[in-house]
Amino acid sequence: MVRTRFAPSPTGYLHIGGARTALFSWAYARKHGGKFILRIEDTDLERSTQQSIQAILDGMEWLGLDYDEGPFYQMQRLARYHEAAEQLLRNNQAYYCYASKEELEEMREQQLAAGLKPRYDGRWRDSKQTPPAGVKPVLRFKNPLDGYVTFNDQIKGKITVANNELDDLVLLRGDGVPTYNFSVVIDDLDMNITHVIRGDDHVNNTPRQINILKALGAPLPEYAHVPMILGANGERLSKRHGAVSVMQYRDDGYLPEALLNYLARLGWSHGDEEIFSREQLVEWFDLSAISRSPAKFNPEKLHWINQQYLKTTDNTRLAELAAPFLTNDNCRLDGGPDLAQVAGLLKERVNTIEELADAAVYFYRPLEPVEELKAQHLTADAKPIITGLMASFNRIEWTREAIHQEIKAAAKEHNVKLPAIAMPLRVMVTGEVHTPSIDAVLALLGREETLNRMNNHLGNFPG
Repeated sequence: MVRTRFAPSPTGYLHIGGARTALFSWAYARKHGGKFILRIEDTDLERSTQQSIQAILDGMEWLGLDYDEGPFYQMQRLARYHEAAEQLLRNNQAYYCYASKEELEEMREQQLAAGLKPRYDGRWRDSKQTPPAGVKPVLRFKNPLDGYVTFNDQIKGKITVANNELDDLVLLRGDGVPTYNFSVVIDDLDMNITHVIRGDDHVNNTPRQINILKALGAPLPEYAHVPMILGANGERLSKRHGAVSVMQYRDDGYLPEALLNYLARLGWSHGDEEIFSREQLVEWFDLSAISRSPAKFNPEKLHWINQQYLKTTDNTRLAELAAPFLTNDNCRLDGGPDLAQVAGLLKERVNTIEELADAAVYFYRPLEPVEELKAQHLTADAKPIITGLMASFNRIEWTREAIHQEIKAAAKEHNVKLPAIAMPLRVMVTGEVHTPSIDAVLALLGREETLNRMNNHLGNFPG
């Protein structure tokens, strides 16, 4: 059975790159009827925080990336790592190294001065000298001295590394906490991971991990290293170009299914399909369709995809998502029109929930138009038309159709085009000039509120 995992370090939020890795691992497991495991790699004691763990869990939940097992925490598995370390020691595949930080730094400086690649020189590998007193040793792996490590990366193809390029990496630190390369190997072994799908910043770790697995007599998983995501400028993703928490996208008004769709298209494709459901992604997903080149994060494309989803999203759900934005913007929703109906009117004009809420503000509190708009549209010529409309608005049935007919009749009576009436109405009632059809706006706003706002602006007309 296919078993994949997502194994973030809780040293920060769940970002775009991590979320995409999780998505690909999740989709591959779902495609093959397998299991998706969540593992929290919290052995970096100085930087790991409970807040970051919660941010990862929240991000996964919001995106709908449900896991079948976990979350597992490495710091709760220390006894198992020590057990595996003892096995390697017994089989003469690991050894204690007593080199001090100062010794290692001096060794590094000498190698750099000689034009050599800095690496541990194996001085304690087969040493017979007496260990220095009071020094807590690290445990190092006896990496093979010759031969090659070859593996077939599911994305990058065949990769071969000479063993003499790899030094004897640390398995356990002096305090007994395992290093990343050791704990991840034991976890993948114990959890029967069949496919390791992760960022290609881990490619250099893979030969080391394969050697440890071989030393333990363990089966090797398949590896798939996903190219990184770059900013639109081709440089490393920065906070300005999308390297923010996944939850920031929720707070900025993106739909989780839209972000998921966009992430799937970052470096993976199925023909020319741009918009697709989670179910379609699972059906189509294949590691061979992942590009070998880095993907570029394009905020405009994310905007467009989110807009496509907004257009087809249920109005009631949009209202629930927009309500907090409006409340934070000093809007009282209880006295205004039904927010679901407002969302239905506005959703094709916006890219995010936040924009939807911004566009809806005038339905829930009056907005004062700028002086320029008043001067341009609240003119002496418009005043008698508006005054007449107020009288007729008092007596008609308050429906969009009836409002439209009344505006149309006023235009005919005064021999003006519809915008000559619609624009002053917009300025008086919404404080803006770019709104949906004014008859639809007024119908939702209600007769009483419409007339109140018109009446409040009568004094702004000259004459």
